[in-house]
Amino acid sequence: MSVLPLRSAIILGRRVDDVTPDEALACIAGFVEEGGAHQVVTLNPEILMASRLEAPLAVAIDAAALVVPDGIGLVWASRWLGRPLRQRVSGSDLVPRLAALAAARGWSTFLLGAAPGVADVAAAKLLAANPTLRITGTYAGSPSPEEEEAIVARIRAAAPQMLFVAYGAPAQDLWIARNLARLGVPVAIGVGGTLDFIAGTRRRAPAWVQRAGLEWLYRLWQEPRRWRRMLALPHAAWLVFWQGIRGDEE
Repeated sequence: MSVLPLRSAIILGRRVDDVTPDEALACIAGFVEEGGAHQVVTLNPEILMASRLEAPLAVAIDAAALVVPDGIGLVWASRWLGRPLRQRVSGSDLVPRLAALAAARGWSTFLLGAAPGVADVAAAKLLAANPTLRITGTYAGSPSPEEEEAIVARIRAAAPQMLFVAYGAPAQDLWIARNLARLGVPVAIGVGGTLDFIAGTRRRAPAWVQRAGLEWLYRLWQEPRRWRRMLALPHAAWLVFWQGIRGDEE
C-alpha cells in the first residue's frame, strides 16, 4: 500500500493535513508497510498554541509524517482561512480502528504511558474486541528523559509495528520526536487520554456532544483544573481571526 499524497492547511504557522479518518488509517497503514520511522501527531488548538512557545514542539510537528486535526477548532479555523479541512480526525476514534487493522494485518502494537495499570486494562479491552491482535508490551513509565534509555530498550525488544504513547500532549509528542529514530518502530502516535477512555477510567463525551464540537467543554467539566490550559482556545481564535484578515500563513 502506498502512502496517500497529502493536502495540508497552514494554521498559525503549523501544517495540518487534510485527511478523513479513513484516509488517516490508510496513511498509517502505508507507513507500517513501507517501514522506516514515522511520527503521527494528533493536533488540537492547545498543542498548536504550545508550539508557538516551545520551539522543539514546533519542530516535532513540522517533521511529523502525519498531522491530523484532532480538534474541531482546527476545522473551524481552516474554513475561516479559506483552506478547509474536511473533518476532524479524533485520536480516540483512530486507536480502536488501528487496533482492528493491526489484528487483521498481523501487526503488533505496544501501549506506553497513562497511569500504572491503565495500559494493561486497555490492552485487555482491545484484545477482547480483536482476539487476533498482538500486543507485545504495555508499560506506564514516564516521559522523563532519565527513563528514556530503559523504555527505548524495552520497546526495541518488543519490536512492535505501532506504538501508542499516552503521556499527554505535548510531552508525548516531544518524547516521540526525541526517540523516534532509535525505537525501531514504523509508526509512533501520541494518543493522549485514549487509553483511559478504552480502559474506562475516564469517560468520553457523549456522541451528541462530540457532534456539536463541544467535547473540549465536556472535558473541562470533568477536569476543572484544565481551565488554565483552555485559555489558549480564545487566544488561538483571536490569532486565527487576524491571520484570516491579513491573508498570511503566520
